[in-house]
Amino acid sequence: MSEEFKIDIVNPEKSFLSKEDIIEAVVPAYEGEMGILKDHIPIISFLKPGIIKIKSKSGEDSYYVEDGIIEFKDNNLTVLTSSIFNLKNMERNKIQELLKIAEEETNNTEISDQAKYLTEQKINVLRSIN
Repeated sequence: MSEEFKIDIVNPEKSFLSKEDIIEAVVPAYEGEMGILKDHIPIISFLKPGIIKIKSKSGEDSYYVEDGIIEFKDNNLTVLTSSIFNLKNMERNKIQELLKIAEEETNNTEISDQAKYLTEQKINVLRSIN
């Protein structure tokens, strides 16, 4: 019996990724890192800044996301996000640029506590991949 499921990652510009041989996906949900395997219960959750790790028959890939929503239903994982980058192709200067913007955001005195928390999460993730 097959242990695979399908994933679709969509951002505003295009369908970023569509694969049908996924064995496991780990997503940075607000509740914490969430591992998803075939036949996981249906779920909808918000993403926080972090790394999506995808293990498939063709190998493993990691993607940096800043936000989004995931839905898992009927062995289909859908990720809707406004910002996603493949870590294999992400240039160091892009990481530095995103880090600088995030650090500037935390210096804003009018930032809400929630926005500050998410910005700090983004900074921690970007520093870890830098």
